[in-house]
Amino acid sequence: MSTSINDTVTRFQDPLTAKAPIALGVFRILVGLMFAMHGTIKLFGFPSASTVAVGAWPSWWAGLLEVVFGLLIAAGVLTRVSAFISSGVMAVAYFWKHFPDGFWPIDNGGETAALYSFIFALLVFTGPGALALRR
Repeated sequence: MSTSINDTVTRFQDPLTAKAPIALGVFRILVGLMFAMHGTIKLFGFPSASTVAVGAWPSWWAGLLEVVFGLLIAAGVLTRVSAFISSGVMAVAYFWKHFPDGFWPIDNGGETAALYSFIFALLVFTGPGALALRR
């Protein structure tokens, strides 16, 4: 009986495993574009909100990094390097802005920064997956 369960599980998992590079590529594209949008809000007020002053520390510079590295990640160009830097940027954002208000990300408003930091750390190890301009 255990063999039939293992066979069933294997038949279910094999097609999913074969599609993992495409799923990772789609995930990378969406995460990169959403990260870039955090920057476009700061730099251009797009799609909503007001801009920050040009050169204002640290908001304007964070926005610039978010746009540049978010688009590189979305395109799949220099993905590991861009994800490594972006992970650090989000860790710094968490510890500078959110951590002083409490330890737990859910309580201190830093959940997004913490999640992005770990997502980008994962992309450092996995690479871009499929659908990358540079393979």
